[in-house]
Amino acid sequence: MMAVVNGKKLHRSKNWKVLIYGKPGVGKTSAARELSGKTLLLSLDNSHRVLADFDIDVWKDPTLDPDDESAMFDRIHPNESLTRFLEEHGTNKNDYTNFVIDNVSSLEKDWFVEQGRKSHNKISNEIQDYGMWSNYFSRIMTTILLIPNVNVLVTAWENTRDVTSETGQSFSQYAPAIRDSVRDGLLGLTDVVGRVVISTKTNHRGVILAGSDAIFAKNRLDDRTACAIEDLFKFGGDSDVSASSLPEEAS
Repeated sequence: MMAVVNGKKLHRSKNWKVLIYGKPGVGKTSAARELSGKTLLLSLDNSHRVLADFDIDVWKDPTLDPDDESAMFDRIHPNESLTRFLEEHGTNKNDYTNFVIDNVSSLEKDWFVEQGRKSHNKISNEIQDYGMWSNYFSRIMTTILLIPNVNVLVTAWENTRDVTSETGQSFSQYAPAIRDSVRDGLLGLTDVVGRVVISTKTNHRGVILAGSDAIFAKNRLDDRTACAIEDLFKFGGDSDVSASSLPEEAS
């Protein structure tokens, strides 16, 4: 007999996978403060100090100086550091509710720097590095996103580029700052992709959840098209949000 599960029995917001991106300083790392439950943060860019005084665990690479709070992840040897993280937490044996992978744009940069040091001139990347990165990143992120019984929040910097449409219209396009060869695969594995923005008038932080030609975004967990960042993880709530709580661009 064919095994099927009726859609009415599925839970869209159970063990969600979310990616948010934005300019440095808009509060991507700080979004971890809004998570409910036991949270573990992997600080790929070592920007974890914004979480001081919050009840959030930050993973520390055991090969680094235990007294140095500025470095939790080994950015000089990111491959080895990520391997150690997955060996320790790849099965979520400590029953975390949430994993935060902060920030994959920094990981990409550090990975290519490490590969450059292994090249013939000890600086430049070689052609095969780009194919290796696609395979490596896809394998690592798939492994993390498939860890059982845990929500995963991934952050990235923002990349902006000028685009001309088929009709001749020119506009700026906003996307996570990772190479195109791995970006689409990562976005396909996530339930929500949001662009974090800050209002220049009110300083409110909001997340754009509706995609367009100009913005990489999506939301397949509920009907919201934008929300205040403190409400981001309240999936299944009302689709309407207060415009006063959002940056003018998002609202």
